Amino acid sequence: MARTIAVGVQDFSKIIEDHCFYIDKTDFIKEWWENKDDVTLITRPRRFGKTLTMSMVEYFFSVRHAGRSDLFENLHIWKEEAYRKLQGTYPVIFLSFAGVKAKCYSEAYYDICRLISREYRRHADLLESGTFLQSDKGQFEKILNVDGNAGDLCASINQLSEYLYNYYGKKAVILLDEYDTPMQEAYVHGYWEEMAEFIRKFMNFTFKTNPYLKRGMMTGITRVSKESVFSDLNNLEVITVTSKKYASAFGFTEQEVLRALYEFGLADQMQEVKRWYDGFQFGNYRHIYNPWSVIKYLEEREFAPYWANTSSNQLIGKLIQKSDVDMKLIVEELLQGRSFSAQMDEEIIFSHLGHKKSAIWSLLLASGYLKILNTAKNRRGKTEYRLVLTNREIFFIFDEMVTGWFSNNRLSYGDFSDALLAGDKDYMNAYLNDIAMDTFSFFDTGAKSSRFKQPENFYHGFVLGMIADLRELYQVTSNRESGNGRYDVLLEPYHPQIDDGIILEFKAAEPETEKNLEDTVHSAIQQIIDKKYAAALQKKCRREKIRIYGFAFRGKEVLIDGGYLSKMEETVFDDSAKRKGFSK
Repeated sequence: MARTIAVGVQDFSKIIEDHCFYIDKTDFIKEWWENKDDVTLITRPRRFGKTLTMSMVEYFFSVRHAGRSDLFENLHIWKEEAYRKLQGTYPVIFLSFAGVKAKCYSEAYYDICRLISREYRRHADLLESGTFLQSDKGQFEKILNVDGNAGDLCASINQLSEYLYNYYGKKAVILLDEYDTPMQEAYVHGYWEEMAEFIRKFMNFTFKTNPYLKRGMMTGITRVSKESVFSDLNNLEVITVTSKKYASAFGFTEQEVLRALYEFGLADQMQEVKRWYDGFQFGNYRHIYNPWSVIKYLEEREFAPYWANTSSNQLIGKLIQKSDVDMKLIVEELLQGRSFSAQMDEEIIFSHLGHKKSAIWSLLLASGYLKILNTAKNRRGKTEYRLVLTNREIFFIFDEMVTGWFSNNRLSYGDFSDALLAGDKDYMNAYLNDIAMDTFSFFDTGAKSSRFKQPENFYHGFVLGMIADLRELYQVTSNRESGNGRYDVLLEPYHPQIDDGIILEFKAAEPETEKNLEDTVHSAIQQIIDKKYAAALQKKCRREKIRIYGFAFRGKEVLIDGGYLSKMEETVFDDSAKRKGFSK
């Protein structure tokens, strides 16, 4: 009989005691302990079992859970006699910063105060132990009552380690789960410097200058740069998604997923489960499955992007929304199932996220949105990573992000897509000019010659976002070769018998050679014709089912024109660039 699925339960004892579905990961305890690293930082995507693993480690080592052989006796670790003797023999301090999600530094600081106070309360029986000096009691009670200053708080876990050592005669195991959540929130809400300074001091006291530390372990999504918070920690072993250590300890391996599907009578769904939830790569393991989504599938018996609903993806969404057109075009390519090459460093420098693409790709890889297909050295000897969306579930997450790039409370961008499908040029012109005047900045659109390309790129990226909802009907591609050049945007219909193929070309006005926007839009259309951009569409669409449009702009002023390719080819330009029969 299949075990009960307990979704979201992160307490190890509750899962074991209630005989809930659990994939045995206790070999991690032996591997971690025998590596003998002073402090270990393990980065994995969200919902990959980090908190449950930390809970498991606490129940195994903590003196407060001595004698709990019932939790482990049917698991791998209990086969090791030496580890049966080790269970319940160390004082353990366990903190989780997962809930520190504040909009300002003072709120975040207070949240951390309360978390540390709660950990002190778990050890409040030390006050009656007879091992305390009166001054120690006063300091303990200050933290317990959330009454200490920043210096007291930074040193609080260091001091608690000493109190535990004085009582138990053993150094403490210190566990810090989701260490980077406060820093991600600080970056999103604009108080990064204050939070980084606090965390740096806290880490130094807790893990570096702590003579009462036996072993330390931190988990998080990102490997924050050493300069940001770990500048003094030369005893830190960092485990990223490319590290070989603990590669199978987080997430489900393919064999574990297959056994689970057999248990629940779903073995025939293995290939579809693989398509949706496989694709994560840790160390030498190339097929790690998203554990949260697999468990949700076992419960619901329905394929869906469950992972997308476990977090707001706030930081990722903010970075993509504020990125330049080149990054938006790469995201669009990813949604077409394509890969791209990039340089990056697994160490995240938050100050680089706003302007350095390699930092953003590193964050997306660490967060599980991208996976590495392969690596290669470029001509300069630097490593380039070939990256692609991890799986079908991630596709849905990114699809939602792209659709939300251009949210606007006053206007629905679906109206522009509808007008494009209907060939309603009057509405398209009125709509885009309204948007440009209402929301665009002079610095976004530019007012200089198009030879600098920034204005073209801005409108290119913006329109691409507005038509994102057409991906159900069209394969949307950008900057691809066709005919004798590279088109800007091409919409290839999935059902060419019903829908027209469409090509868009963007041009900024050239004051030196063009008198007005009519000249510019004519030039854009003529380029589509002369460069034979329609060649790619003609393999699938009948000639009379292909439409072409030029988008011309000068600052916030926009002109769109075009129509069916056959009609456009018949149009003749005279010397003054005025077009016969060409409607505005």
